[in-house]
Amino acid sequence: MSKEPTGEWIWWKHGVIYHICPRSFQDSDGDGIGDIRGIIRRLGYLKALGVDGIWLSPFYKSPMVDFGYDVSGYREIDPASGTMEDFLLLLVKAHEMGIRVILDMILNHTSNQHPWFIESASSLANPKRNWYIWKDGKKGGPPNNWKSAMGGSAWKFDVKTGQYYLHSFFEEQPDLNWRDTELPGIFFDEMKFWLDLGVDGFRLDVINMVAKDKKFRDNPVFMGIPTLQKHIYTRNRKRSLTIVTMIRQMLDRYDNRVSIGEIYAPPPGDSKRAARYLAKGNDGIHLAFDFSLIFTIWNAHSYYKSIKSWYDALPEGGWPCNVLSNHDLFRSIDRFPWQRNKEEKAKVAAALLLTLKGAPFIYYGEEIGMHNGRIRRRDILDPLGKRYWPLFKGRDKARTPMQWTEEPNGGFTTGKPWLPLNRDTKSRNVRQQEGETTSLLNLYRNLIKVRSATNALKIGSWTPVTNGKQGILAYFRTTEEERILVVLNFTGRNKSLSLPEHTYGKILLSTHRSPEEFSYFQNMQIGPYEATICRVGE
Repeated sequence: MSKEPTGEWIWWKHGVIYHICPRSFQDSDGDGIGDIRGIIRRLGYLKALGVDGIWLSPFYKSPMVDFGYDVSGYREIDPASGTMEDFLLLLVKAHEMGIRVILDMILNHTSNQHPWFIESASSLANPKRNWYIWKDGKKGGPPNNWKSAMGGSAWKFDVKTGQYYLHSFFEEQPDLNWRDTELPGIFFDEMKFWLDLGVDGFRLDVINMVAKDKKFRDNPVFMGIPTLQKHIYTRNRKRSLTIVTMIRQMLDRYDNRVSIGEIYAPPPGDSKRAARYLAKGNDGIHLAFDFSLIFTIWNAHSYYKSIKSWYDALPEGGWPCNVLSNHDLFRSIDRFPWQRNKEEKAKVAAALLLTLKGAPFIYYGEEIGMHNGRIRRRDILDPLGKRYWPLFKGRDKARTPMQWTEEPNGGFTTGKPWLPLNRDTKSRNVRQQEGETTSLLNLYRNLIKVRSATNALKIGSWTPVTNGKQGILAYFRTTEEERILVVLNFTGRNKSLSLPEHTYGKILLSTHRSPEEFSYFQNMQIGPYEATICRVGE
């Protein structure tokens, strides 16, 4: 289960990555939309936080049907985000601070306003026709029963050419055809453009969806309900694994770059599926997101099972990454059943994220405990929220602007913010938490500092001490030189822990104890929602 580390520090394996939605991070020009110059302005904050890399959600040229995930120009920057000069300055400034820059890359689809699709849709004989997935209809309807992730059929009829095109998401996002012989090389040139500029890697959007069944067979349905499908023929095809190997081979021609795959699976997640995409050498991606931790309920044993399942699934040589929140799913602090003691639970979750084996990803605002926004119906911008309100109110709630200060609009903008700020901005913001020793922000900073100074937390193996059934999750992180004990109490009750094979250790960080304090591990008393990290044997 636990592979011994090599001892070599690699930024994308052992560092900390911070996920930024540029529209929501910092506005620099007063138009209410975050931009690249805003990120530059906040690089000092990111450096002080201690992160080693930033992952930027899309800022490419886009009609913004899906807020950047509908790209109309992969080598262009959307005017709302800034200019190419702005980005190059960001790259230089970030690298000067030792912060790597990862871009989101959307391979499954483009915008229907992309020149490629406009050409593809112009005629049946167009040379780019096969760059997208076009099919004749069947019996007066779509080619098969495939459903869009956004609802309804995944096929859109094109009157001009008399065929249907596939869109796994919104109809304005036609799917690329990765079985075409010409397209992969063309698309990789778009990626090389950014790599040649010095970008440090890519997060690969829905990479497990890029290849579809060659025979276009119907997906099986649950209980005879057409809208509830098993996505056997639209996800996780063998061709997807071939594509990620091609991407890896391209990246390996550059120094120290990374590929991170979004391997989405519905609750409760699928560790084995995510692990299939990981490299067993150089034949897969560097990191893959397993959504199991995001979907895990607040229970020590549940977290233990999710973590163990993820680590057990890793191939030899594969490396995990861990995440609690992202831009598509609700923020972890508001996830059921976190309704009580949210702040205390957020601190335990922070300690878990930053002491597990694997690369931790922090979603912007998570370090100050940002909540899901309460968005009124008239303010909803997410097309999914507009379509399915009130059953589903959309993804906007996880994308509200960063809360920097107690000032109007939270220091995010001098204009009208593109989404309303959270109502607790005056009492929950960076400036306020920087001045509080015990704040969540300062805990994150201290956790990252301890992690950075402790090899066992960066590269060590993971060995469970408890299975969480008594509410305590405890584990060792170990190298040949040191052993670190992590103890996390997921409950609001006092607990005890005994480790007879060891006598004592020195506290490196704790929510309840003083640093440098010595702690004995026989009948160790653990306070409610305590998180403690000890170096064993000192």
